[in-house]
Order: sequence, then C-alpha cells, then structure tokens
Amino acid sequence: MHLTPREQERLLLHSGAQLARRRLERGALLGAPEAVALVCDEICEWAWDGLPYAEVVARARAVVTTDQLVDGVASAVPSLQVEALFPHGSVLVHVDAPFGPVTADGPGAVQAAAGEVALAPGRERATATLHNTGDLAIWVSSHVPLDALNPALRVHAPEGRFRLDVPAGTALRIDAGAERVVDVVRIGGTS
Repeated sequence: MHLTPREQERLLLHSGAQLARRRLERGALLGAPEAVALVCDEICEWAWDGLPYAEVVARARAVVTTDQLVDGVASAVPSLQVEALFPHGSVLVHVDAPFGPVTADGPGAVQAAAGEVALAPGRERATATLHNTGDLAIWVSSHVPLDALNPALRVHAPEGRFRLDVPAGTALRIDAGAERVVDVVRIGGTS
C-alpha cells in the first residue's frame, strides 16, 4: 500500500487520538502530544463532515477539559494548528487556547531576571550613518555586518566590522531616501 505523506500524517494523528481516547476511558490524564492529537483528529473529522470553520474552532476548545490534562499542558500548548480537508478544500485551522487560558508562569514560560543585561559587554561602540538611496524601505537586522548590507544603503561607519547595537532578533527600518544615525558595536570573533 502506498500512502502520500499527508495520508501517513493523518493516520499517525488518528493513532495518537485513539491513544488519548483509551486513556480517557480508563480515567488517565492526557499529556500534550495525545491531547493535541485528539483535538486535531476531531477537527479533521468535523471538516470532513462539512461543518463551518467557526463551528469547528468553537467545538475544538471543548474536546478536552483542563481536568483531563496533566498539569501544565494548557500553558505548554497556547495554540494548535492542523490542516483539515473541508469539502471546498484544505484549510489551516488555528485554535487559540485549545485547553483553556495560558498562565504566564507555566511550562516553557520565559521569565526575565530583574535588572539590566549588558549587550556585547566590553566591545567597542560607535555611531554610523545609514542613508537609503533606494526607492523602498530597507530593514537592517541586528547581526548583519554593516559591510554586507543592501547596496542601496550608503554606510558611513568607523573602520572595521560593526553591526547595529540592538538586541538580537530586532531590526531597524530605514525609509526610502532617509538618513539615520545609529549606534553600532564591533563584531567579535575571528572572521
């Protein structure tokens, strides 16, 4: 028997849902994988039956109650998504808080320590001028060296390899025709 990857995934999802059903029948609590599988399996079946999207999402939130879950599952699964086949075609179904409200200090929560964190401590800092000579806005990401930026961006910076002095994962927008003075930090390492 030859199955497409989508068919294989659907059967695996159903197997996980069956495990969840067996556990619930004997009064056992569900962990995140089987709880997610159960909800997603139901979503796929309701979609197959042609229920409207909004009704599928509403029903999905009632499949598993918090008292049927191991502690922390609701916070560990703040949302779920599954591609379901409706009569009109495949649709990505997104369900926020499928197992109830998420707590700020639950599993996987990021808790910032008090105080300030020094970014790239001890590295040389300076300022640079970025001038966008292009027709569109240009985004400059946190860790891109200034000598590797879009050629439409004219850079006036100190000698050496520098990047923006901003937190990792952030970026600055330089609008078309705009000129901006930015803080930069010397890139460390041996490149």
